[in-house]
Amino acid sequence: MSEENHFDLVVIGSGPGGYVAAIRGAQLGLKTAIIEKDDNLGGTCLNVGCIPSKALLHSTEMYHFAGHGAAQHGIDLTNLSISIEKLMEKKSKTVDQLRNGVKHLMKANKIKVFNGLGSLAGGNKVSVRATGQNIDIEGKHIILATGSSTIELPFLKFDGETVVSSDQAIAFDKVPEKMAVVGAGAIGLELGSVWARLGAQVDVIEFLPTIAPTFDKDVSKMAERLFKKQGLNFHLKTKVTGIKKAKGKNVLTAEKGDENIEFEVDKVLVAVGRKPYTDGLGLEKAGITLDEKGRIPVDAHYKTNVAGIYAIGDVIPGPMLAHKAEEEAVACVERIAGQAGHVNYDVIPNVIYTEPEISSVGLTEIAAKEQGIAIKTGKFNFAGNGRAIASDGTDGFVKVIADKETDKLLGVQIISK
Repeated sequence: MSEENHFDLVVIGSGPGGYVAAIRGAQLGLKTAIIEKDDNLGGTCLNVGCIPSKALLHSTEMYHFAGHGAAQHGIDLTNLSISIEKLMEKKSKTVDQLRNGVKHLMKANKIKVFNGLGSLAGGNKVSVRATGQNIDIEGKHIILATGSSTIELPFLKFDGETVVSSDQAIAFDKVPEKMAVVGAGAIGLELGSVWARLGAQVDVIEFLPTIAPTFDKDVSKMAERLFKKQGLNFHLKTKVTGIKKAKGKNVLTAEKGDENIEFEVDKVLVAVGRKPYTDGLGLEKAGITLDEKGRIPVDAHYKTNVAGIYAIGDVIPGPMLAHKAEEEAVACVERIAGQAGHVNYDVIPNVIYTEPEISSVGLTEIAAKEQGIAIKTGKFNFAGNGRAIASDGTDGFVKVIADKETDKLLGVQIISK
């Protein structure tokens, strides 16, 4: 193997975890390579996740304000309309700008980019399989940062046309008349909001008794009330069972208790979570065993059970968040370089970018009680805040959770414009 294919650090995957790991490695003097199977760098977050969804959320928030809030400010927007084609062009322009930014960072930091499917080939070897060629490279240290993929329900298979994942739901060429969203977590609420603002009838179907279930119930309940005002219809404690054709229409079937429910739909967004993406990585050959949830077990320094191989981001235990992956990337590489990289998981925020936005950091009230911590809570409603009143943002509150004995701040949740 030629010397040019020997590296100090090889990163498989170029999402927020992967490209940040590669950059930090190069900054610390490591000869670094990164491998990406898709045509573009940036992973799910940049290409079909965080970034395009935020672009659509921003554009549709402006459209919704123009149609529902502008008049009271003296702004006359008679004959308001929106072009879905131009909306999607704006989203694509945002994504392209950031793709080029990641490319530039790879070049500026002298990181070698390999396009192809990277897999562990034994020892410190990595095979890169691309169309028409295979390349073998070596890395003294190898970081697995392959991210996650959407979960498909066995009775509701993706067809890319009617039953879709978030990948397709960010790219419809027209507004569906009737849309069902299966799952009331971050992805379901965000993309459901986007299409509801554009005029779709959106039914959100959730198996659990609350939406946004990672937040406390008072936060979730207020969010549900505010989203209903925006036109989202919620069906809680409801289990989707399948989809069928009836009289030429697509009909989503569900159960709520003993009741059978049917929804006529043009689109069904399945947003029930994501799973670690480890297909084709060669983990078994390398001697790495997945846990019961398909994740790669690691120690506190992101080492797998195989010397020289590390893992970060969505493929390891913990919340699947881009900013978590970035923090782990820096900490992991700094450990490799002999520094003291560390991630404080207690202060990693969680956000749903709807209107209002919902966010939390630290422990929720439910989590604190589950841990047996005696707590006290404080809450301030934005109805009493002058800035909120001036900005039409009086719906919502800040909730603080603290240790009952020491007053130590344990967590904060905010629902607000």
